[in-house]
Amino acid sequence: MSAPRLAVRAVELYEWPFKLRLPFRFGVITVTHGRQAVARVRIRTDAGREAWGFAAEGLAAKWFDKDLALSDEQNLDQLRRALELAREAYLAAGSNTAFGHYADHYAAQIAAGAKLGLNPLVASFGPALLDRAVLDALCRSLGVSFYDAVRRNLVGLGPHGIVPDLVGFDFQQLLASLTPAPSIHFRHTVGLVDPIATAETRVSDGLPETLAEVVATYGHRYFKLKVGGDVKADVARLAEIAAVLDARPRPYHATLDGNEQYADADSVLELWQAMRAERRLARLMRSILFIEQPIKRQVTLSASVEALAREKPVIIDESDGEVDAFPRARVLGYTGVSSKACKGIYKSMLNLARCRSWGGRYFMSAEDLSTKAGTAVQQDLALVNLLGLTHVERNGHHFIDGFSGRPEAEARDFLAAHPDLYHLQDGKVRIRIRDGVVQLGSLDRSGYALGATPDIAAMQPMPPARWPS
Repeated sequence: MSAPRLAVRAVELYEWPFKLRLPFRFGVITVTHGRQAVARVRIRTDAGREAWGFAAEGLAAKWFDKDLALSDEQNLDQLRRALELAREAYLAAGSNTAFGHYADHYAAQIAAGAKLGLNPLVASFGPALLDRAVLDALCRSLGVSFYDAVRRNLVGLGPHGIVPDLVGFDFQQLLASLTPAPSIHFRHTVGLVDPIATAETRVSDGLPETLAEVVATYGHRYFKLKVGGDVKADVARLAEIAAVLDARPRPYHATLDGNEQYADADSVLELWQAMRAERRLARLMRSILFIEQPIKRQVTLSASVEALAREKPVIIDESDGEVDAFPRARVLGYTGVSSKACKGIYKSMLNLARCRSWGGRYFMSAEDLSTKAGTAVQQDLALVNLLGLTHVERNGHHFIDGFSGRPEAEARDFLAAHPDLYHLQDGKVRIRIRDGVVQLGSLDRSGYALGATPDIAAMQPMPPARWPS
């Protein structure tokens, strides 16, 4: 079966607020609350099949655009404007494949965003959300799972002008070779203000609060450690973390995430050398898999990181704004790139093709932006699982208590549809994590990994973006 062509007939945008049970600090911001965007999209295939599809993602301040001159609310309006641009473009377009809608609109979306002062990472947020909802609708219209749709290339992924470096690449062979696993490791994120061994103040809600409690409760073997740009402070905090992780006899693995807090590669190399000199970090350093986006995005793609990369592989994340960012980073010594659904599912697939084309040295990592229980976490899990990634950064389940903020009936619907991924704990539906692993079997179903759908009636319509203000 060739990739079906479809037209987007309706795009509805909603959002809802949530609170974190614990404050989370990354980069330049400490988060205590937020809002999630939800898209509901109706498509009609050329064969006359119609269906609705869903997608969800957090509206995150100070990640897509870290300009401190902008308020958090302005950051949210930037993302809303990116969604409006994508909605206008998709509704005005004619029939196309699912991938074709993304690829054919890519350049115009980036250009339109630039005219409004939206950087490529912000501008890409609009199609990143809508593409997932379109694919969910396509899968539902055909009665196939996300896994089957991608493996059979019903999305229409193939050579395109936006990726000239992939001319001649065999996308059919790549997609057909993908095999989803039954489970995946959660890589627990340790934020810059997370309590490590003890907590000065406690929420006392029955869930783990310190890193020591997290390890004891969930049994994680993979960790993502935030560093803040101050070598001395970072080494001291990493030593605290190491004391907790080293107390367990079994091996563990970690990644370092700089969130753009270091000025250049030399500064990060200084951190690495200071870590090497600290004997308390010997085991932790041996456990580190790679270093993620330590350098400010403004200079990431302008200077070599070869010296740092000789110590540990270095990947881009926030610098992965445009579809050609990974090839540009490769020239400078970067060997990896993150997959995040908020940056676009097709970008992840294209970057996987690059890794296969370039050889074994190049890789993808699975990261998140605090994906929340339900639609967001399930669609991202299905994506990285199909890409063949064996562990994924997750912190949404730790900082947000299950389906907190959503109707009880919605939470129970997701539990009933995905009893391997969720469980009932103390009367609340929460993600089930055992020995650091979650089960994914129930994601293999008709649609894009959703056996239940979000309750639209319990949300507010997304307000018009006040951008530019």
